[in-house]
Amino acid sequence: MRWSPATRPSGWVLRAIVSLHILAVIGQPIFAGLYLSGDRDALWLHLAGAGAVAAIGYAQLVIAIVVWRRLGVLWPFVVSAAVAAAETLQYYAGMHGPLWLHIPLGVLIVAAVVVQFFAVWMLPLGRREPRSVR
Repeated sequence: MRWSPATRPSGWVLRAIVSLHILAVIGQPIFAGLYLSGDRDALWLHLAGAGAVAAIGYAQLVIAIVVWRRLGVLWPFVVSAAVAAAETLQYYAGMHGPLWLHIPLGVLIVAAVVVQFFAVWMLPLGRREPRSVR
């Protein structure tokens, strides 16, 4: 199979949501750092950011399903599902206190979303075209 070089609209929507996702995810360690530096109000920013990250992650998962079904590109769905599952566990760990899980999982999520950001902007998101039979 060959890839069409043109990115379809659903691919552009995926790129947009991943770009928004990376901004929200990168804000989380900043808010946590502010809180750990003594700014008690930053905990509310970290909590609000966690809700935003989770909501964006779930929206990204839905868009990744559309990309998979319309363009036949599976990897954004697989990666988005893994990140959404990690973010759900991360949210739970943050609310219930096991920092031994919360902090390393946060690092993993930031790394995963950064890699995904570069992947959606560098890899083609066009429809697969079947090869002609010779």
